Parts: sequence; C-alpha cells; structure tokens
Amino acid sequence: MHTHEILNQVPDLRDYNLYRSDAALVEAVQREGAHWHDCTLASQGEALGSGEMIQLAELANRHTPVLQTHDRTGHRIDVVEFHPAWHTLLDQLRRAGLHALPWMQPGDGAHAARAAGYFLHAQIEAGSLCPTTMTFAAIPVLQQEPALFEQLRTRLFSREHDARDLPITHKRSILIGMGMTEKQGGSDVRSNTAIAMPADPLNDGRGAAYLLSGHKWFFSAPMCDAHLMLARTENGLSCFFVPRWLPDGTRNPILIQRLKDKLGNRSNSSSEVEFEEAMGIMVGAEGRGITTIIEMANHTRLDCVIGSAALMRQALVQAIHHTRHRSAFGRLLAEQPLMRNVLSDLALESEAATMLMLRLAHAFDAPDDPLQRAWKRIVTPAAKFWICKRALEFSGECMEVWGGNGYVETGPMARLYREAPVNSIWEGSGNVMCLDVLRAIGRETQGFQLLLQELEDAARGHAGLAQRVDALKQMLMAPEEEREACARRLVQQLVLALQGMLMLRHAPSSSSDVFLASRGEGDGGRVYGTLAGHSIVAQQAILQRAWPG
Repeated sequence: MHTHEILNQVPDLRDYNLYRSDAALVEAVQREGAHWHDCTLASQGEALGSGEMIQLAELANRHTPVLQTHDRTGHRIDVVEFHPAWHTLLDQLRRAGLHALPWMQPGDGAHAARAAGYFLHAQIEAGSLCPTTMTFAAIPVLQQEPALFEQLRTRLFSREHDARDLPITHKRSILIGMGMTEKQGGSDVRSNTAIAMPADPLNDGRGAAYLLSGHKWFFSAPMCDAHLMLARTENGLSCFFVPRWLPDGTRNPILIQRLKDKLGNRSNSSSEVEFEEAMGIMVGAEGRGITTIIEMANHTRLDCVIGSAALMRQALVQAIHHTRHRSAFGRLLAEQPLMRNVLSDLALESEAATMLMLRLAHAFDAPDDPLQRAWKRIVTPAAKFWICKRALEFSGECMEVWGGNGYVETGPMARLYREAPVNSIWEGSGNVMCLDVLRAIGRETQGFQLLLQELEDAARGHAGLAQRVDALKQMLMAPEEEREACARRLVQQLVLALQGMLMLRHAPSSSSDVFLASRGEGDGGRVYGTLAGHSIVAQQAILQRAWPG
C-alpha cells in the first residue's frame, strides 16, 4: 500500500566541478602564480565532483582497513588490507602529482598549484591524503642523503600508484610514512626511548645502516614502503629511513600490534608497532634528528591547514545546497533572513581560510626571501592553530543547517564532522603551535618585522585593521611569561589580521567590509550568524560568490 509521497528532501550534491564553482580558489590560483595549472585543476575538479568519485570516497570510509598479522600457516605478515576504492583514490592522487609536484616541477607557483589540487581532493576524501602528505614531506628530507635519494627518486616521483606489498626495488612507485611519537611522549619526541645501534660497528653516522629497537605509538599508514623514524643513538636522537622490506627480500621486523580505532580519518590506517633490530638508514647528522625532520613538519602542517580549509569549503557548499532545496515554514531555508545570516558568515570564514592557505603555500616557493620565510615559519603554525580550530566549530554549524539529516552516517555531514578534529591534533596540538609561533618570531626577527610592515601598510586607511595590528604589537611587548600565557590570543590576533589584510586586498568589498567589521576585538570566538548592520543585497552577493546558483 502506498503510504505517502516523498517531498522536501534534498538531492545529493554530485556531478559538479569543485574548482570552477569556487571563485575564491580560482582567483587565488591566478594570484599566487599557479595560473599555468588552471586547466589541470579544472579537470581534477570535474573528476572529483563526479558521482563515481564521491561513491568511492564513501566506500573507502565504510569498509575500513583490516589488519592481518599472520597468514594461515602462522607466518608473521603484518599486512593491512584495504577496499579497492582506497587504491583508486590513491591512484587519483598520484596521477595529480600531489605527492611530489613542487619537487618534480619546481618553479613559480608550484606549491600553490599543488595546494589547490590537495584542497580539491580533501573536500571529497581526507584519509587517502595521509600517506600522500607524508611522502610529499619526506622528499626534501631524503634529498639530504643524495645516494639514498637517487635510489628512490624514480619511484618517489612516479605518477602511478603501486599497491603491491613488495621490496622497494621491485616496485614502480613507493609511499613514505612517519613513525615519530611514542607512548610516553606524544608531541614531546625528545622523550623517545627507541634505540639505534650501528649494524656494523666500523661504519656509523649518516648514510650507514642501524638496527632499531623500540616502539611507536602512532605509526601512520603502516603499509607504506618505508617510514622515517626517530631513534636514539649514543649521540642523541637521529632520523632513520626504515623500509618495510630488507634488501635480501625478507620483511623488516616491524610488528603491527593493532590498528587505532579512530574517531575520523577512518579510511586510513594508523597503528601501534614494536620493532626489534629493524634495519634503518641514518638520514642527516647523528644526534640531529629533530633538526632533520623540522622541514618535514613545516610541510605536513601546511597540509593540515589546506585540509581543514577544504573541509570548511565542502561543509559550506553542502549547507548552501541543502538550504536552496529544503523548505520550512512556507519558504526555502536559503530565503530566510537568519539562515542567510548564518550562511553568509560561514562563507566569509571559508573564503578567508582559502585565501590564507594559498598565500601560505606561495611562500614555500621562495624560502630564501626573508618575508616569505616569515610566512613559512611563523604563519604556518599560526594558521594551523586557527584554521584547524575553526574547522571544528564550522563543520558543526553546517551539520546543524542540515538538522537531523546531518546527524546520520548516510549523508556527508557526519563524516566531515568526524574528520574535522584530526588536523588540530596531528603534527602538534594548539598549544604546541602557538608556542612554536612565539619561538619563530624570536628567530625570524627580520622577516617578522617585514610581516608587521606588510600588515601596517595594508591597514592604512582602515581603522578596524589598524586597531587589530596595534593590539598585536602591544601583546608582543608583554613580558615573556605573560606572552606565553596569552599565546593563543596573540596567534588569533595575528591570523585574523592577516586574513583581514588578504580579504581587503583581494575579496569584493561586499565581502571584505563585512568580514573586517564582524571579526573585531572580542568577536573571534563568537557563534556564526551574528553579522549585524549589513544589507540583504550584501549577504546575497556573498552567497552567490561562494556557491553560484
């Protein structure tokens, strides 16, 4: 018996171009020197917005990785099995060059081009980005050991995904993971207890083989072909390249104890491992492991910023799409004044995050320039703190726009919401980032002065931005202990000033005026939807720019 007709339900958002529909992203790509990549990004945006790709992302997250520690005869194999959708997603990433683009094609705009592509993929599926990010960030570290890097170059730069579990010499391409943290330390890697002894007492130091014993509490993507790890020698913490297979074709004794049962990022496997005399090659100077991997941390933190900005963009698009198809109390949700206020506020937050992450990526193309170095070393941890934090509240607000339909796993909002917290935690939590900003300001004194000058120049003629810059300078003059205690407030002030500057320079006045007026002192942590004194026309312009329709 037919009981009722289904009405007022929102169709799935699919078969759209993620790139061409994002005016702020397209403009930033042109502005930050990546215009040469425009057509490729458009093709990538179309492919990722297809119903087929969206379904693959759903499958990879529904059918999560499974650990097989032994084969049927009792031999230790330590294999993590994935749904075929996972490998299709990795193949998409590989073909787009997101694992190595700036290293393969160095030049103006290379990092911005790669960041834009990463931003697009992160809107559809985030878990597959983990091994991609780690491989990308490992390349400049491995380049410090020319002999080792030459053995790996072709396989690192390959645009073909090779899912086979084989020794590196038998593979067409490889992925690199990370194993830094231990049970007792977390972010405090200086407390690591894993030890490394020379495999040959007559041959030690960088480039030599060592035998590593210990554990890792978070061993990311254990099916990667090799991992960069920290272990302690007689001369302190050192960095090691540890392959999954030994040169003789046997497995390196890295024993996967269990997979982490994570809140989000569920398509990707994270694990706990024990190892007893696993072979690794020292990378960088002995006892300088943290210094060796600091460049890696800069790149992985940038990807956290890009990934969180992408989650915000996708959540926003889903929210606007929903309100343009869902009616309540006699009219579409998108036509109702308070909902329009909420969506406009969210759209401004998303655009400011997109602008900041592309400007930040651009700085990685010119590491020798003092101002760009300041952006890279100071703004990267600042942006990671702020944008990753905002993504949590942002995704929750967008889920609320969907109502009860947003709180079920059959729709997209639940996965976006569960995905949001990881970037705030991975590669250093909020406090670690804010303290790193203070340290970087102390070290990059010339660059930071140039950064402040850039802000002051932009603030001329705009009282609101000038007031924020003045407040930032006052906070920097506080005694050291007070400055550390207020580090989160200082970093928030810095990021909002930079976002205000970028919006003022590059966004339409209908967007920049509202953004700057609504992000005043004391407003940075407010709920969304509290825009005041702005016309309906201005809000409609903001939403039309965010998602044409």
